Amino acid sequence: MSRIRHIRGSSLATAGAAVTAATLLAAALAPAANADSGPTRATAVENAASVLAAHAANLGLTAAQHTTVRDVVVDKDGTQHVRYDRTYRELPVLGGDFVVHLAPDGSYRGANRATSKAISLADVTPELSGAKAAGLAVNALRAANAGEALKKVTARPRLIVDALHGNPRLAWRTDAVGQDRLGNPVARTVLTDARTGARIDAWDSVETATGDGNSLYGGTVPLETTQSGSTYQLKDPTRGNTYTGDAANKTDLCIFGICISRAPATLFTDADNHWGTGATSDRSSAAVDAQYGTNETWDYYKNVHGRNGIAGDGKGSYNRVHYGNKYNNAFWDDSCFCMTYGDGDGSTFGPLVALDVAGHEMSHGVTSKTAALTYSGESGGLNEATSDIFGTMVEWYANNSSDAGDYLIGEEIVRPGFGKPALRFMDKPSKDGNSADCWSSSVGNLDVHYSSGVANHFAYLLSEGSGAKTVNGVGYDSPTCNGSTVSGIGHDKVGRIWYRALTVYMTSSTKYAGARTATLNAAKDLYGAGSAEYAAVAAAWSAVSVG
Repeated sequence: MSRIRHIRGSSLATAGAAVTAATLLAAALAPAANADSGPTRATAVENAASVLAAHAANLGLTAAQHTTVRDVVVDKDGTQHVRYDRTYRELPVLGGDFVVHLAPDGSYRGANRATSKAISLADVTPELSGAKAAGLAVNALRAANAGEALKKVTARPRLIVDALHGNPRLAWRTDAVGQDRLGNPVARTVLTDARTGARIDAWDSVETATGDGNSLYGGTVPLETTQSGSTYQLKDPTRGNTYTGDAANKTDLCIFGICISRAPATLFTDADNHWGTGATSDRSSAAVDAQYGTNETWDYYKNVHGRNGIAGDGKGSYNRVHYGNKYNNAFWDDSCFCMTYGDGDGSTFGPLVALDVAGHEMSHGVTSKTAALTYSGESGGLNEATSDIFGTMVEWYANNSSDAGDYLIGEEIVRPGFGKPALRFMDKPSKDGNSADCWSSSVGNLDVHYSSGVANHFAYLLSEGSGAKTVNGVGYDSPTCNGSTVSGIGHDKVGRIWYRALTVYMTSSTKYAGARTATLNAAKDLYGAGSAEYAAVAAAWSAVSVG
């Protein structure tokens, strides 16, 4: 999926040279930080721009590179963390992202870099044509959907510098998309060496998880709506105007990354501001669940982590329900900044609008705006685990007796034909038949939904500890990989630690070893280096064979 960011940037004319006049002007026009309230976002960006100029060599920045700000975090004590993407000779650098850490006075403390390798290429002229790269990506998409007669298949190649897979090299990043026999979307991103034509990596581009309202899964839930004349709209003005619309069982048509047509999102309306019947026969029932999931996810990030919306800018996303024909999926799409839910086929899955699914998918949006963990290998497993962890945290936060907090993923949406009581199991991920309980050197070769098991297992152990127990009426029995006994610190602290690790320390290339370091740094920031929480983080990672 394309990720378009409108962000402030800086440029280095030479290593250690001054930032561009545009950046300096933007900083000069920004309001000065109030001495009592601490540095503002604008101040942090200004301070970081000065650091980039002064520490260009240490950060691997050269005259051929440019940087853009992706995200800014300012701690209560004034410590600043500014996250950057970079280009090389105007080409995006995959794995070129880094985070600069500043003291409250704006001085340089250090940085986390997705790669420490020098980014320098002899030239940026590909030997493999874009058309050939597109053909290879289409073949990869068809191979990943063997047995499907794909329709409307297109591919869009983009030249990049790949710094994520060893020494930096010129590569084609190609997004191949199509539709299956039912008209539902399939997509795959393929990295191809632009000189040799060798495949570097490939991954699925659709990040899956697969008044009041009477919902399908959450009972009767409160809704904030908008009155328009004599009717009400399922649009929430208190949460950035998030809204839910009917996709009318249609799908998107996208070619070369550009959507020629999209399934509609016809805004749901109601006469009396009491929405849905709790039955699938009423199309607004699924809309209630989707809007409720958006509300609880918004509130969780805002009230627990101080994040104002998925992108942190106060702007709401929107939902599309009833997408496609018996579509067994739900997905977040950065290009429309929207959530999309299928109805399921009725035998394997029901409508995929459950609370933890909503929290999972929208958390992909948070990840894309922060660490942007690459959706393959160990980084992809951490990306998926991040969504599982925060989907679980949203479910606990909501405290809804009809869908009580647990450590099962998607338990509400599965049907008898699926053959298991949930999509994934955080206490012992291998119960799904595919996921890894423990880290090994081969875990990055698994599908990202299965390599995520290591981090999910870590999160459960850190929350609840090892061994057999019953929590909220659900029985768990979580083993450790090293035979140790682990004591939990509670899910609230786990959510805070993971969020800080994600937004402050992780980068696009973070693997499991890096996640251990990132969460230990987060625990140290939040609770102290000698705290029980810090020790518990270390013990839980060791219990899943990381570290």
